[in-house]
Amino acid sequence: MTQHSATDFITKTLENKPQDWLGLTTHRLDIYEEKFAKVQFLEQYEQLFNENNHSTQALAKLPTAYDYIRLGHPLSCVLEWGISQQYKVPADNVISFQSQTVPILAVLRKNLLDNRKTLIVYKDQLPAHFDAETVRKVYGYNFELQQVSNINEVQSFNGNVIYLFESATIGDFELHESIDFYVSTHSSLGSVLLMDNSVSNYVSDVQHVRRRETVAMTPSNSLIALNAFVANASVDLTAHDFENDKRSVLKSVKDITGTSLQPIVGSSGLSVQYAIMMGLIDHAIEHHPNKPIKFVVPPNCYGGTNDQARRVAACLDNVEVVDLPVDGNNDMVRSVDRVLDDLAQQDAIPYIIAEIPTNPRVEVPVLEDLRDALSRKRNTPNNTTAIDPVFILDQTFCPNYEFLGEGKILSEVRTISYASGSKFPSGGRCTAGYAVGNNKVADLMEKLELHLQLCDNEATAQQYEILAEQLPSMNKRIAAAYENTREFVEFIKETLPAAKINFVSEELASHGFTPSVFSMDLPTKGDTAEEREQYKRDLNLKLIHKMIDEIPAESKFCVSYGQLKGCYWTVPATSTQGTTKEGDKDYIVRASLSPDLDLEKHKQVFKDFVEHL
Repeated sequence: MTQHSATDFITKTLENKPQDWLGLTTHRLDIYEEKFAKVQFLEQYEQLFNENNHSTQALAKLPTAYDYIRLGHPLSCVLEWGISQQYKVPADNVISFQSQTVPILAVLRKNLLDNRKTLIVYKDQLPAHFDAETVRKVYGYNFELQQVSNINEVQSFNGNVIYLFESATIGDFELHESIDFYVSTHSSLGSVLLMDNSVSNYVSDVQHVRRRETVAMTPSNSLIALNAFVANASVDLTAHDFENDKRSVLKSVKDITGTSLQPIVGSSGLSVQYAIMMGLIDHAIEHHPNKPIKFVVPPNCYGGTNDQARRVAACLDNVEVVDLPVDGNNDMVRSVDRVLDDLAQQDAIPYIIAEIPTNPRVEVPVLEDLRDALSRKRNTPNNTTAIDPVFILDQTFCPNYEFLGEGKILSEVRTISYASGSKFPSGGRCTAGYAVGNNKVADLMEKLELHLQLCDNEATAQQYEILAEQLPSMNKRIAAAYENTREFVEFIKETLPAAKINFVSEELASHGFTPSVFSMDLPTKGDTAEEREQYKRDLNLKLIHKMIDEIPAESKFCVSYGQLKGCYWTVPATSTQGTTKEGDKDYIVRASLSPDLDLEKHKQVFKDFVEHL
């Protein structure tokens, strides 16, 4: 296998790439097996390479690489594979990032947990936003820094050596026996990390950081990088009207949310959430030194939120995750009240993360009661006033609802709201997310901005361009998608009354909660609880596959929400709840409808499903 032939095959791949490789932000679960992920994709890609088969049809049949674009996607995998061929290392040892700083943070995190020393050697200069003092103080990472003029100055070190350099080209590495990790940065495209074979055991840990705290190099930027790589030329950047697009996006976000503070816009919803978490920790260290920090998180919420919170807590002795039961038989307001009472007794700093409506049961608490529970003054055992909470609201399911503006329900409670950009904000066209705050959190928003920049996780120019195009029509799309969902839900109630449907009431909708996602427990049967559960799980998949098989142009087995077209089906326990503890998972059907689909066809197929039960 020669570099020339690999380069030639990549060139043909780029000419024939499927359209989804650039435009799909969420994985297709019908061709996705998480435990095989990139391995499966690259095994079959290499098989096509060996057969010299680069047809669009063959490429389109390749299994999904990783999930969303956070952990990776076909174009980032092809880029990493191409570089691995050039340097004769396993493809897993090459990992691309949209961020210049997160690959460094990923190695530092692993070495913190393994109690191993790290030396960061950099040529010319560190990335602009890498603030060594803040990384040590807030993230808890330990490292030494050394500047060199060339790679030959690098010497052996009792620990790991990261070599950091900026490059005008992609995949241009000079290897050295004393270096474990090479980080090639590019000001617009992010970075590529190449690991020596001696540190291959770091692969899964580094990949997990990319999955939870940042994103892989985006599809559009991976394409730019690949074109430069195969041509062995400097990167040719696509022109974007960055400043105007960003100005437009910030204005749209403020208009939609009714807020006046400057929003932050990150490369994904989890990138934004990470900036929120680390920004709040930074503020707590500065204003409440030595006090315990508690992130209060629903145990059954989105798996990425759950996992990220626990990953942050694992690195810092004074940070802990506390469960907040919110769904089903649990009431969010009572849980908030109880948890805040407990944390006041610990004189702790409470940060509460919650989804409204909840996922997947689509429940909305009594907002006046929630506001009162969050606002109530509490005392510590020393009879001092307890620190008031910050409410971190994931309103991805209802990004049009104004919680925070002047006179709104949470305007007087310290609240930060954020939304995942791969949903309604972009219509599924990019992952960029955003966060806003009410006037009570002006000092906190400054810290969020600082950590978004430190992690180099701001939205890319192309992501801003897409959001600038899509955000102005978002509320209109939400309204149309809700109408489709309401009609489908009412049809299901009439056609299969035994199904338990989780959706907002018409009264809640009249107050502005208009999601276009619902979930349902299908009727089941069996002599034992185990038999009934298994029957229900089998029936879930039977329904989903029927919808997909009979409406393949519109129905997809996918975790998406807020797309421009079609209908998306999933089982939360096997997708969005991911790393959630097994006992907290929901093995139910979740569906999300778009503003544009053949609703009558979906009704017809569902009716046929019911008739054959």
